[in-house]
Amino acid sequence: MAETSTAEARDVAGEVVGRTPWEITRARIRQDKVTLVAFGAAIFFILLALSAPLLTRFGVIDPYKANTDLVGGLGSMPIGPLGGVSGQHWMGVEPGTGRDLFARVISGLTVSLVVATLAVLLSVVLGTIIGIVSGSAGGRIDWFFSRLTDFFLSFPQTLMLVALSTIVIDILQAALGMERTPASMLFMILVMGLFGWPFFARIIRGQVLSLKEREFIEAARSLGAKQYRIYFKELLPHLWAPILVYTTLIMPQNIATEAALGFLGVGIQAPTPSFGSILNDSVHYATSDPAYFIFPGVTLFLVVLSFNLLGDGLRDALDPKADRQ
Repeated sequence: MAETSTAEARDVAGEVVGRTPWEITRARIRQDKVTLVAFGAAIFFILLALSAPLLTRFGVIDPYKANTDLVGGLGSMPIGPLGGVSGQHWMGVEPGTGRDLFARVISGLTVSLVVATLAVLLSVVLGTIIGIVSGSAGGRIDWFFSRLTDFFLSFPQTLMLVALSTIVIDILQAALGMERTPASMLFMILVMGLFGWPFFARIIRGQVLSLKEREFIEAARSLGAKQYRIYFKELLPHLWAPILVYTTLIMPQNIATEAALGFLGVGIQAPTPSFGSILNDSVHYATSDPAYFIFPGVTLFLVVLSFNLLGDGLRDALDPKADRQ
């Protein structure tokens, strides 16, 4: 009878079920409508960027095809409203050439996401390794990597991209036998990645300093665990939260940087489509054909905004001090 009463009491009161940190994080994200919308938008833009090369290959879109019959009049402006918007050209066409603007925008999105993603991966890998080693080893190793971080932080990234672009791109073309566009993409990936890791290394180092004196690290050392195991088997699994948050926060920054460089004429050059080169061309038609500027500008704004909101939402969801109710 006593057991039955206890069981009934549990049914009435309800069992207390423990949840893992990832289950808590997923529950928080599901309750955050803004983060869910941002996540859906980010996935949409990623899929759109991935589909652009396939659509171009199979002839569904063509970012380089000139449609001279769609432009005319003074300055070869697009025929029709909103820069020639129609069922075949969802964002209209470019003045002068008549090239499909939607095809060029999503092809430019592919370039931006490839450059931004590879640069982020390079920053994350370098920052994680250096941050773990620096924070865990301490002593002279920590001093050396801390000074190295300060050295890289003293260089302004944008200025380095502008100043070194011509020289480094020419070297890459000569050394690797690359064309101008792949060499420009590789240059931006290397510079943004190599100048982006110091910020992340400092974050990881701070996390490691708070973790390395924990009981599980002391237990691993007492059992004779080697240093690389402590780095990558004991410490790294506890660092996925800041890694994930930093990745989503730095992505929009790199996308905006790539667009800014293209606008300044340092990044991807025409006729290869990119946000920067499209916006650079569109400012000349800001009054005569504002749609040429608005469509690419709004698309870039939405891409950057979706990744920013996603990063903010993940940061709040992964914060262990946040309200867990």
